[in-house]
Amino acid sequence: MTDAGELRRRTQELLAAHPPAETERLDFLRARFDAGLAWVHYPQGLGGLGAPRSLQTVVDAELEAAGAPDNDPRRIGIGLGMAAPTILKYGTEEQKRRFLRPLWTGEEVWCQLFSEPGAGSDLAALGTRAVREGDGWLVNGQKVWTSSAHLARWAILIARTDPDVPKHQGITYFVCDMTDPGVEVRPLRQITGEAEFNEVFLTGVGIPDAHRLGEVGDGWRVAQTTLNNERVAIGGMRLPREGGMIGPVSRTWRERPELRTPDLHQRLLGLWVEAEVARFTGERLRQQLTVGQPGPEGAGMKLAFARLNQEISGLEVELRGEEGLLYDDWTMRRPELVDFTGRDAGYRYLRSKGNSIEGGTSEVLLNIVAERVLGLPAEPRTDKDVAWKDLAR
Repeated sequence: MTDAGELRRRTQELLAAHPPAETERLDFLRARFDAGLAWVHYPQGLGGLGAPRSLQTVVDAELEAAGAPDNDPRRIGIGLGMAAPTILKYGTEEQKRRFLRPLWTGEEVWCQLFSEPGAGSDLAALGTRAVREGDGWLVNGQKVWTSSAHLARWAILIARTDPDVPKHQGITYFVCDMTDPGVEVRPLRQITGEAEFNEVFLTGVGIPDAHRLGEVGDGWRVAQTTLNNERVAIGGMRLPREGGMIGPVSRTWRERPELRTPDLHQRLLGLWVEAEVARFTGERLRQQLTVGQPGPEGAGMKLAFARLNQEISGLEVELRGEEGLLYDDWTMRRPELVDFTGRDAGYRYLRSKGNSIEGGTSEVLLNIVAERVLGLPAEPRTDKDVAWKDLAR
C-alpha cells in the first residue's frame, strides 16, 4: 500500500459509507480506524495499512475537505505521541489490539507516570517499587508532574523491580490502570493558576503481568522509545507559517503600530526567522521518521521549542507594555489541554516557563545532543556500576 491514489479511493469509500454530517463522531472515528486510515503507517488491523508515513497527509487532506471530525489530538497527545509508538514496538499482539483503537479514537485518555520527586532530571534513579506477587505485580510509590492524570484511564509507568543492580538495569515498564483504588491523583496548582499537572500516589496498586511492556528489567530501553517520541511530539509538531507562539506577537505588531520601537523590530525579526527555521527543521525531522524511529535529534527540536517560546512570549509582554502585565483569569481549573494561543500574553509568558522542564529539562537535553548527536565525550558518571540500593539519597 504505497499509492496515494489508492488511499484517496479508500478515504472516499469511508466517507460514502459514513457521511460525516450524518454519523456520530465516535462512530466515524472507529470506522476510520478499522479502515486503516487512522495512522496509515501502522500495520493492518491496528489502524493502518502498512503504508509510508508520508502518505498520512493524503488521507488527512481528504477528510478535512469533507468536514470529517478529528480525534482531538491535543487532548490525547500523550496517548498518540508516546504510549502508542511504545505499545506498537514492544507490546504483545493482544496488548496492541486492546489498547490502540480506544487510544486513537480518544475513548481512553493516557498519562505518563515517569518523573518522581527524587527522580526528575535523573529519571533512572526512580524509587517507585514493583514487587512480583503471583501472576502480577504490586506497585508502591509516588509520581509527579503528571499531565492529564485527572482524566486518564491508563498510564504508562516505569517502576523499579530489582534494587540490587545498577539503576538503569532494574527498571520495568508497565501499563497501569488509573481506576485502581490504590491510585490517588492530587492536583498541582501552577504559576498560571491552573492545575494542569498532578502528583500521583500509588499504594498497593495491582498490575497483571499481562500489562508489562518488554522484558523484566528492560524498562529503561523501552522508556527510551517513549522519551524520544515525546520530544518529537513536543518540539516537532506540524505548524503553518506563524503558527505557535510567533503568531500572536506578529499579529499584535501588525495591528498596533503605536507599540513598535526599532529595538523590538530587530528582535521580532530575529525570532520570526528562528521560528521559521525551527518549523522547517521539524518538517525535516518528520520526514526522517518515515524511514525509522525518532532518535536523539528530537532533543534538539525540544530545546529550540522551549527557548523560542520563552523568548517570544517575553517579547510579546514587553511589546504590549502595561497591557502585557494583565492576566485574564487566576481561577483554579483542571484543564483538558494546554492552549498556548487561546489565552492572553500573560498566560503565554508564565506557561512557557515550564517548557524548559517538561519533556526533559533543557540541561539534560543539552547533554543528549552533546553526547549522542555531536559525539562529544560523556560526562563522568560515578554511579554507573553501583547497585541502586547503594546509591546516596
